[in-house]
Formats: sequence, structure tokens, C-alpha cells
Amino acid sequence: MDALGHVLDTPHLLALAAALGWASGFRLYAAVFLTGLAGWLGWVPLPPGLHILQHPGVLIASGFMLFAEFFADKIPLVDTVWDAVHTVIRIPAGAALAAGALGADSQAMGWIAAILGGSLAATSHAAKMTTRAAVNTSPEPFSNVAVSLGEDGLVVFMLWLSAAHPFAFGVVLLVSIVLAVILLVVLTRFLRKVVQGVGAFFKGRPLPRELG
Repeated sequence: MDALGHVLDTPHLLALAAALGWASGFRLYAAVFLTGLAGWLGWVPLPPGLHILQHPGVLIASGFMLFAEFFADKIPLVDTVWDAVHTVIRIPAGAALAAGALGADSQAMGWIAAILGGSLAATSHAAKMTTRAAVNTSPEPFSNVAVSLGEDGLVVFMLWLSAAHPFAFGVVLLVSIVLAVILLVVLTRFLRKVVQGVGAFFKGRPLPRELG
């Protein structure tokens, strides 16, 4: 409930949960910081399960990590290592954020939200890493920076759209999922390299050169 006594209705809650899951696969810390900041400023009445995001300590921590991720994501090789490490962070975080948005009144709804949020995070994360693997084959760094800035803007837009126009967000989200699946199919060989590279990274071996 906000200062005017408003609460998020079901469409807004569903859109928020989906947006947080989807955005976590691209920019986890942006999703956490922007959502917490919107709640702290009174722009969006966050559900009880997400009130913790408004805490000053969480805002400071997520803001710092957002700052670090903004620059890390625009440096070839560094962005690949960053994404590889966050493979085991973004997906469960997306599940937890979605569950926080919907799970306050029902344990079953919380689990459903966690499954869907984690799946959305996994899809967007896989599409991001696969696309980056393809972009990073270019010898110049500008395409990598341009794609990264596009991802920044897309995450902000999707979070805003989920709060302002939940039904329109649902349509855009569906389109984005279809596009992500198409990208994964079209860029299959890069997806294979991503999977192999992440596996090698967690076994202590260096990432393949073509992923940087």
C-alpha cells in the first residue's frame, strides 16, 4: 500500500513478478536497485515480500553492484567472465524476486512464481550470453558497448512498462520470449560455445578465446 492507500492489483503483481524474473537474467542488480528505489520513493507500492528491497542497506549494496556491472558488461572478456559467474546467481535470484512479488499470501503461488521467474531469468540470461558470444567475434569493441547499452535501456523500459501498463508488458514479454528462443535456435553454435565455456570456467579452466 502506498501513501494514497493504493495497492497493486493482480495484473500489476503478475507483471512485476514476470518483469523481475526476466530482468534478472540481463541486469539483476538494476532490477533490485530500481525496484527498491521506486518503492522507497513511493512511486510503486511494493508487495510485502519485496519491502526488503527498500532498505537503505540493500539500496546501497545493489546500487554499488549496479555501478560495477554497468562497466564490467561493456569490457570484452570481462563481460564474459561476469556473465559466467552470474549464471549461478541470476537464475535463483530471479526466482526469489518473483516469489517475493507473489508469494505473500500463498505458499503455492510463491512456488509457482519462483518456477516461472527462474525460467524467465534462465531464458533471458541464455539469450544474453549467446548473443554476446556472437557479438564478441567482432574485433572492434563498439558493437559490444552498443549491445550492452541497449540491454540497459531495455531493462529500464520493461520494469517501467510492467508498473505502468501491465497488459502491454505481457504482450512485449511474450514477444521477447519468442525472440529469445529464435536467437537461441539461430545462434546454436554460439550457444554450444557458451555452455562449454561456462562448464570449463567452473572447472577452473580459462574461457575459450572466442567467448571474449
